[in-house]
This record gives sequence, structure tokens and C-alpha cells, in this order.
Amino acid sequence: MAKLRSNHRRAPASSVSRLMLLVILAATGLALGYQQFGHLLGSLENPKEVESEPIAERFYLPEADFPLEIVHHKRFSLGYLEAEEQAAWVAYRLTVQELNLPKLPRYDYFDPDYSVSSGSSFHTDYTGSGYTRGHLVPAADMSFDSAALRETFLMSNISPQLKAFNNGVWRELEEQTRDWVRRNKELYIVSGPIFNPAHERIGQNRVGVPEAFYKVLLDVKDPEWKGIGFIIPNALCELPLSDYACTIDSVEHMTHLEFFSHLLKDDQEEALESSINMNLWPMHPHRYEWRVNEWNHR
Repeated sequence: MAKLRSNHRRAPASSVSRLMLLVILAATGLALGYQQFGHLLGSLENPKEVESEPIAERFYLPEADFPLEIVHHKRFSLGYLEAEEQAAWVAYRLTVQELNLPKLPRYDYFDPDYSVSSGSSFHTDYTGSGYTRGHLVPAADMSFDSAALRETFLMSNISPQLKAFNNGVWRELEEQTRDWVRRNKELYIVSGPIFNPAHERIGQNRVGVPEAFYKVLLDVKDPEWKGIGFIIPNALCELPLSDYACTIDSVEHMTHLEFFSHLLKDDQEEALESSINMNLWPMHPHRYEWRVNEWNHR
């Protein structure tokens, strides 16, 4: 069946003001000269931008025993699952240096991903469905880079999430992950959906609604190499975040994916993926209370 598409687009609220700013800068460029103008515009887009990781060095991407289309964006890659109109996984490396860069304004407009050869879902597939457009790569993880930030709003990075899940436990895990990046200096991160055999579908493009979501984290910096996984139901969650923690092996079993096989030696992979030490993954002391008392009810 041919995939249904929409041609309707609206400009973000910031487009007009941005256009006016570019006109002013262009006029300034005539006086400054092209080279100086280009430098000024570049610094406006990404102040103190760190160099993005070459795609050829993304040797930490998962492997699947089912067909996926691999799509590379500036600072993350994904495995697109056409049958469900979303990514089976998104993967990236996040560093404390990136998190410490100045934060850019939120983009907040959902675009189709034309990098997906079969076409991605559209934002209208979610309209009136009862599900939010949930990010797999959080926008806040890429808020230091304007291009990467916009790419987190591509529909290939979006999955149907209940509002209480998206605003609640998923938010808590995203914020806690950034805390762990700051603590450990660098983490490898993979996230994605988990489906049951007979799941709901939404929209004209029949986007699959996940039963749960997973996230796996790997730290391969001294002094303590470690890994952890999370499997969390796509629902209102009242338990502490630690109750959803599991081994990376458990996530592999649920998702039929293999994580970090090209990054770790066999003995390292066995040790890091078969056990977890929660003492090495300390939780924020108050975030759980904020979730159950406030975030879950917004």
C-alpha cells in the first residue's frame, strides 16, 4: 500500500525573526567582506561548536537479526524499522564537554525524515491519537548544536508515548542520563521501542505503538567500566527508576539486538553486559519525588 504523505508545512515562529536577522547580517556582510560575514554567521549558529564524530568511527552501533535501514545524522545514527514507522534504535556518544556548551533555543517543529528511503511518518499521524511525539534522542542532549537539535525533531526519531510516560519516567531517565554523562565524562547511549505481537497502530501511516521503551548505557572510561539497561512500560509509572534497571543482556533478549559487539572484546562484553552494580549508577535524590508528585500529573 502506498504510504500517505502530507504536503502541509508551517514555518516555526522564529522563522520571520530569523529571516530579518539574516537580512541585517547580509547587509553587514557587504561591509565586512564575505569571509568575515561567514565567520559571523557560523558563530551565531553554533557558538564554540565541538567537531562532530565521523560516521566511519561510529563502531558502537547495534546489530539486528531483522532488516533495518541505517540512517546517519550529524551526531546520532538510527536503525529505521519500516514496518513500525520509527527507529528500532538510536545510538550516539555523549560527552560532558558537549553538555557544557551553551544551550540553543528549542526547535519544536516535527519534520518528516527524507533521509529514510521508504519515507518516515508525519507529525499528523500522531494528531488526535492520544499519544505524544516522544523523542528517542532527547532534544536536550543535542541542544549545543543547531543542526543536531533540529534532527532530533525528525519523525524518524519520534515514537508514540503516553503523556504520563513521556512527561514522567522517560523524562526522569533522560535527565538522569545527562547527570551520569557529567559524572563519567562520556557515555555510549542507545534507546528504542519494544513491541508486543498485537499492538495498536495510529495515523494514516499506521505507526506502531510500543508496549515499552529501553535505554542502554555504557561507560568504557577508567577507573570503572560499567553498563546498565532499562526497560520501562509505556504507561504511568510510579516505581523508582532503579526498579526498571536491568542488564544489557536482558535488553538484548527483549529487542533481538546486539549492543556494542564492535566496541568491546568478547570477555569485556560478557562482563559488562551480564551484570549491573547500582552503586555505580547513583540516582538524583529528589527527581523521583518530583516525578510521582508533579510530572506524572501534567
